[in-house]
Amino acid sequence: MILLVLLASILIASVTIYQYDEQTKDYNIHRFGRKETATTHNIDIELKRKTTYPVNTQNLSKIFQDRIYEIADIHKLTISMYDMNGNPLKSSIPYDFEKVKEVPLSDEIINELANNSNHRILKTIDKQNISLLSSYSYINDLRYKRIGILELKMVQDNEEQKDELREFMSRLLLVYILMFIAAIALAYFLSSYITRSIQTISNKIKETRLNKQNEKITLNVASSEINSLVDAYNNMIDQLEDSAVKLAQSEREQAWREMAKQVAHEIKNPLTPMRLTVQSFLRKFDPTDENIREKIAEYSETLIQQIDVMSSIASAFSDFAKMPTQRKENIDVIDVVKHALDIFNEDFIHYIPEEQELYAHLDKTQLIRIMTNLVKNATQAMKPDEANPKIEVKVTSKDNHVVIKVSDNGKGISEENKELIFEPKFTTKTSGMGLGLPMIKNIIEAYNGTITFSSTYGIGTVFTVTLPKT
Repeated sequence: MILLVLLASILIASVTIYQYDEQTKDYNIHRFGRKETATTHNIDIELKRKTTYPVNTQNLSKIFQDRIYEIADIHKLTISMYDMNGNPLKSSIPYDFEKVKEVPLSDEIINELANNSNHRILKTIDKQNISLLSSYSYINDLRYKRIGILELKMVQDNEEQKDELREFMSRLLLVYILMFIAAIALAYFLSSYITRSIQTISNKIKETRLNKQNEKITLNVASSEINSLVDAYNNMIDQLEDSAVKLAQSEREQAWREMAKQVAHEIKNPLTPMRLTVQSFLRKFDPTDENIREKIAEYSETLIQQIDVMSSIASAFSDFAKMPTQRKENIDVIDVVKHALDIFNEDFIHYIPEEQELYAHLDKTQLIRIMTNLVKNATQAMKPDEANPKIEVKVTSKDNHVVIKVSDNGKGISEENKELIFEPKFTTKTSGMGLGLPMIKNIIEAYNGTITFSSTYGIGTVFTVTLPKT
């Protein structure tokens, strides 16, 4: 809008200046034409009625000896008379007190006048603010015979018209400035009005998430285009919510299917040795055998061990399924982590607390569970041929959080397994059910904390746990 107003202003100013120049030229030409008509009329009267000299070329200077000055003064023109060859005969200049050299007409003017159908030519010369108009025509005798060439000159000072133009342009400039200011203000408010609605939509789009309740956009006043965009966004939100519900349901169903497969798999592991043990017992059972009691005890112990395995499997899945109950108390994290590491006998586990005391409102049992699980995983990740195994546990505070880092120089985690590390039932070990990390992740997130890791395959892994102090 501002650009259009600016271009319109420049265009109007250019057209105005051009129009003023054309009007000035037309005015001068018409004014000169009126003076020329009156002057030639006076000359004709002088030739036809007043002179006593024979009207011919030789007598022109005598006929207009004094009269030429009066006519020139009346009409404010410069009058010059020439014979048919362009030689000067009489002119209103020079005066007696201002003698100048008279110049004959050029052959170009003489030929142009002779070839002109109107037997009149007009020359215009503009120099700065001065316009010089000259006309050339024939002087005829009483029988309309050409006896000479008449040159009329008028010098017009255009300064007055220029002053009018400057005054008009100054007023027009004031109007342009007011229009420009109005255009800036209007463009600002219009753009603010439009972009405010667009900004609202943009902010809502940035906040849109699949896993949360998204708000619809409501605009009180907006253009039809913006309303169409808002309607499209609100419709997308409705579809997104339906898709999120379907996705969540599908994920839950898939998770339960995977969990059921895992439970079945884990239960089958102890059932196989139990079946083999019972079958062996049936084949080899001999009531008369003197060692029957020892064999029954051995079979029973095997069955009991497998039953305990099944019980631990059931307990593990039960613990994973339910959200850990938090019993917050003010504990010294430095001391609790130290006691959690005391159960490990490996001499390559190093505890590095960076503070003497570090208190936080946490569940002591759950913190011990987090530490034992991470350190146990680190010991199991050690390479069998590692000459200098090393596990470091660092505890520090950052702002209002407790930061615990468990690092090792073990096998590391491959790229394809990094995305699955916190998935239930995922494990790279020959034993275990892959529920340790998912369970402690649930515990940490229940505190609004985070657990992250960085790992380089073949070099080692670092797990970082961040828990709020309160």
